[in-house]
Amino acid sequence: MRHARNGRRLSRPSEHREAMLANMAKNLLRHGRIRTTVAKAKETSRLFDRLITLGKEGSVHARRRAYQILQDRDEVKRLFAEVAPRFQTTRGGYTRVLHLSPRAGDGAPQAWLELTQLPAGGPPVSRATRPTTQKGAPSAPSTPPKEEPAKKPQKFFEGLRGLFHRKQPA
Repeated sequence: MRHARNGRRLSRPSEHREAMLANMAKNLLRHGRIRTTVAKAKETSRLFDRLITLGKEGSVHARRRAYQILQDRDEVKRLFAEVAPRFQTTRGGYTRVLHLSPRAGDGAPQAWLELTQLPAGGPPVSRATRPTTQKGAPSAPSTPPKEEPAKKPQKFFEGLRGLFHRKQPA
């Protein structure tokens, strides 16, 4: 029976689920916000709030517990040195889930998962946006496309004639 079991299973075995949530927490730590499904965002939010609380505690034991989850020394250092001090005066609610439109392929509900207190400058620009060109910058001269002479439309059987008749060698 499933009494007093907290958390979502996310249709994955426990090892896969824990690895996925740890990777999502690392990405949230790196980028400040991530786009994912609503269920994964809510579950990652629970995990990340616990990590921030460990970071605020700051003890060696808390570092070791954070390392058990993140499995990356650089990310643990960033958690304790950069991210947790921003939330020193805040008691809980370190992340927010912003709902988006459903995913085009399968209709899964999407969401942004982001830190409530982002670093100065906000989250970095995502790779999906195009780089803007500066005004006055020289651009490559564009040549108009060459127009091909219009071909006479073929009738259906004229196109088949080439398939069934051998061409005479010149």
